Amino acid sequence: MRADMKLLLTSGGITNPSIHDALVELLGKPIAESNAIFIPTAMYSYPRHAAMAWRAFGGKARSPLCELGWKSLEVLELTALPTIDQKDWVPMVEETDALLVWGGDPVYLAYWMRQSGLAKLLVSLRNRLVYVGVSAGSMATSSIFGENYTGTPSGHHDPLASEAFSFTTVEGEVASRLVTARGVGLVDFALIPHLDNENHPDASLPNAEKWAAKIPAPVYAIDDQTAIAVMDGEIHVVSEGHWRLFSADA
Repeated sequence: MRADMKLLLTSGGITNPSIHDALVELLGKPIAESNAIFIPTAMYSYPRHAAMAWRAFGGKARSPLCELGWKSLEVLELTALPTIDQKDWVPMVEETDALLVWGGDPVYLAYWMRQSGLAKLLVSLRNRLVYVGVSAGSMATSSIFGENYTGTPSGHHDPLASEAFSFTTVEGEVASRLVTARGVGLVDFALIPHLDNENHPDASLPNAEKWAAKIPAPVYAIDDQTAIAVMDGEIHVVSEGHWRLFSADA
């Protein structure tokens, strides 16, 4: 894990006062005095989900992030960056206080973070900005992670492995596919978001434990009222909900 980076890795955004306070602490100043860049890229891998990205930066999503009262808010689309001169977007990232990375497909997001050059830039920036992830935006920071799919996203990219999987629901077993993928290596643990969320039955505690056993790294399963704050190489769990840490050798 990079000791010189500041990250706030959430499942559901800035959902409670404890996570809000952690964000302000990482920024070192009020949100109203901080500039932010929003990255919606992960959402585009799913069919007809562009509207979900719009809801996020329009302040209409269920996961509070863009509407927190930032001094300024800009949008950066990673898939466009390889066609743009770096001098036209790198200074924007270098000068911002926070990078807000939205949810969606973490495999697709990690691929475009590498392809765009953003992953390499983040390492060079050290602790000059706060990386704020939501769901897939948090998952992609890992060196290696797993994602569970009940369908195939249209933007599936660069998996390390893929295997048949299943998870338990009240209606019975649901067939899925577990994909192991390379993240961008900002942290040395993996994340499973939306723990025990009724809209994400694959992330119930028993299913999350089965899922985590397939990932060769420590795994934090966190609910939407929990975040992982990383600063100076130290990991702090910030929670008004519940979470579980699964050891890689358990």
